[in-house]
Amino acid sequence: MVGTRAKDKVAISKEEVSFESNQSAPALAVVARFLRDYWPRLLAISVAVIVPCLWHPHIEAGDVPSHLYNAWLTHLIKAGQAPGLSLAPRWNNVLFDYVLSWLGNIVGWEAAEKISVCAAVLIFFWGAFALVCAMTRRPPWFLVPPLAIVAYGWTFEMGFMNCYISIGVAFLGLAILVRGRGWERGLAAVLAPLMWLAHPLGLFLLVTVGAYVLLAQHLPLRRHVYLFATSALLLLAMHLFLRVHVSDLGINWRLKPTFVHDGTDQLLLYGPHYVLPTRLFRAFLWTCLLLDVIRRRHAAGWWSAYALQLELYALTLLGALLLPTGADASSFHRMGFLSIGFLTERLTSVSAIFICCLLGAMRPQKWHLIGFTIIAAFFFFFLYSDTAAINRMEAQLDLKVRELPPGSRVVASIVPLPGRVTTHHIIDRACIGRFFSYDNYEPSSAQFRVRANPGNPFVMVDTQTAWNAQTGKYVVQASDLPLFDIYECDSSTNVLCVRELAAGDRTSSEFTRYGHSFYRFNSVSLLVDVLLGPVIFVGLYAKRWLIVPLQHRVPETNGLL
Repeated sequence: MVGTRAKDKVAISKEEVSFESNQSAPALAVVARFLRDYWPRLLAISVAVIVPCLWHPHIEAGDVPSHLYNAWLTHLIKAGQAPGLSLAPRWNNVLFDYVLSWLGNIVGWEAAEKISVCAAVLIFFWGAFALVCAMTRRPPWFLVPPLAIVAYGWTFEMGFMNCYISIGVAFLGLAILVRGRGWERGLAAVLAPLMWLAHPLGLFLLVTVGAYVLLAQHLPLRRHVYLFATSALLLLAMHLFLRVHVSDLGINWRLKPTFVHDGTDQLLLYGPHYVLPTRLFRAFLWTCLLLDVIRRRHAAGWWSAYALQLELYALTLLGALLLPTGADASSFHRMGFLSIGFLTERLTSVSAIFICCLLGAMRPQKWHLIGFTIIAAFFFFFLYSDTAAINRMEAQLDLKVRELPPGSRVVASIVPLPGRVTTHHIIDRACIGRFFSYDNYEPSSAQFRVRANPGNPFVMVDTQTAWNAQTGKYVVQASDLPLFDIYECDSSTNVLCVRELAAGDRTSSEFTRYGHSFYRFNSVSLLVDVLLGPVIFVGLYAKRWLIVPLQHRVPETNGLL
């Protein structure tokens, strides 16, 4: 046992020395050497990471079916087969859609979806991996499980693929800024157009966090407190400005239910069973950090290994607390956005990766990898089970739409699984090549390429009307006919029915967006999870302090006897 541990420590130390010795080397040379030395491992990890994209016939990730459906509409528009629909020139929020449209015309829509989503996952995962590696100066192999968990977290499952890709590319850009030297840092600017084409959030992240990192690298560590305080005050000033002076933006400060957005909430997906791996993950990571700090406490400047990562994580937590979750304004409309929504929830993807950067500063231990792997097994087991249930529902949906006349207009009010992730866009994928999803939100939102003109026979032109149709509040007009409604026959969510609507009918029942179980993921649970590690530590050492004195007393007693 001792020999094995010694060999592990020697292997780890050799790897650390190898990377530490390359700190002054050009970043591109280090990357080339890394790829040459570890390409079999990188390939194996890449294959494992995309498995959740391939384990079912369809990828169940929120808006992805809608993106695929609108890529098909784009093909019809270009072929002149969709009168009343048009394509608007856009330079943001469209990268994923461009890729889908291009691949769909080459390999077919099903293969295009698989390839595009797998590529998005790899961009996010390896971008995050590169950032952790750049900040800690060593490859974080033991963090592959938590990085994979975050890659399939809430932002992915909601299908916000353009934002997801933009954040992943931003991580890569930040890695270049952190590790690059001289002209190499200019490569991050080369990525800026790609981020903007995907989603502005990634570019915002690169500019703000990149500026902070560059300033921090030129300041003594003891002066980081001034940089952190200034950044926190700027966030507070922005919050107060929006609260006091801006009242016409349609700002939404919090979605219901409210819970703690600390990065680990990315694991809260379809139902209450995700609370278990989420809280295990949070408790385990803080325990790992505590034990690592205790081991290093006697080393000079031990806290410097955690400083920058902790500052960035704290600022993202503060941003999630102080920034609104959504806003609507004419200035956003001029940029091509109807609104900016779920900002807080999307930012927690960044918080989660900064947690991984903090974990990457630890000295790796085998039990770290074992613990994170067990938690990942729980998470991906639940994810497989839930996405399999949605796939079964979609298989039913495919059978139902085949009963309809080709070219029909369809609405569907299908209740998703309980939790934070919606599934009502699965109707869009079922319509490709056969029917038209009449209440699809993308053309009316004006945030994507496809636009709908009044009087077109394919899709609703008003966002609120489309929303009402999805939630069972829309009253059918004569101009909507013929129109078919697919709905759940009962509350079991296992059986679907189809009916032809008449003027004056309402679309079917409203779906439930959130499960009440996530109310329990609050500040109290955060306190319990964070304090669990110290409590265990104190308990173990208290036992040691009690047992050692007793062991010294036993021989004295035996001597007297």
